Amino acid sequence: MHVKQKFMKKLIFLTVFLFSLTESHAQLVEVQANYNNVGDVDFVAYNNSPVPLYLNLDFADLENTVFREPLPYIQLLDPGFNTLFTLLREPDAGVPRFNYQLKIFRSDPMAMVELDFPYLIPLTEGREVEVFEVKSLDGFWGSEEPDSWNATGFVVQSGEPVFASRNGIVVEIVGAQRIGDPQTWYHTWTNSITVLQPDGTLICYHNVLNNNKKLKLGEKIYAGQQLGIVASGTTGLVLLIFQHSLNSVDLRFVIPQFVTGKEDAGILLPTQKYTVIHPTEIRGLEMTNREKRRHLK
Repeated sequence: MHVKQKFMKKLIFLTVFLFSLTESHAQLVEVQANYNNVGDVDFVAYNNSPVPLYLNLDFADLENTVFREPLPYIQLLDPGFNTLFTLLREPDAGVPRFNYQLKIFRSDPMAMVELDFPYLIPLTEGREVEVFEVKSLDGFWGSEEPDSWNATGFVVQSGEPVFASRNGIVVEIVGAQRIGDPQTWYHTWTNSITVLQPDGTLICYHNVLNNNKKLKLGEKIYAGQQLGIVASGTTGLVLLIFQHSLNSVDLRFVIPQFVTGKEDAGILLPTQKYTVIHPTEIRGLEMTNREKRRHLK
């Protein structure tokens, strides 16, 4: 047998490189690098979680090949199997050799945030609502509070409905108690619903219950759709929009602009009152035509 054929047979299935967000045996993401029959290397990933995650892959060194993807390499991983890229073997060169490192993020660490996106006030349309200053993020990030942050608070009553401010994918639903491995949590708040938004940021609705268990992880939700109700004994609904950083443990926070009229949007001011409006044009901004026909009435 030809030497190259022997070598390729030996390496036809490259050792699987695994990355985990926890120290347990359960792997959230598995990345495989497989040599194909022409000597190129096909990279694929398996997202074993029920929600999208972001992969950052960085090569430490390359031999007999060139990485042609944009840098830094950030890829959204849908639940299940994902095709990544192929390392092409250079002509008349040996088998590609490489070392790489992986990081997994729950938001896009390179997201181009839409700072002027018009968010819906997440309460019943026509209702007059008062905004309050959120003075603390106690319990959001473990025992430590981020150095710099922003949040928006709304004066509410227990049991009233809460609606989505923007489209997105439900990535975490937490009741009065947290369960599971803390290393997989999006934050440490209870009574909260967290959504991955189209621009790659996360929005957390705090003091909200998933009543009747209607919402499911991985479900797509739409602006103006009811998410749940205000938790019992709660007088403040808090919205927090944030994203992770590529090379830092620090979070970045977004100051959102909310719709205050059919053609008006802006940063809400504490102690002021606003009338909630959910214009059809705003609700449909991130919907396909099919979604508009189904969800806009």
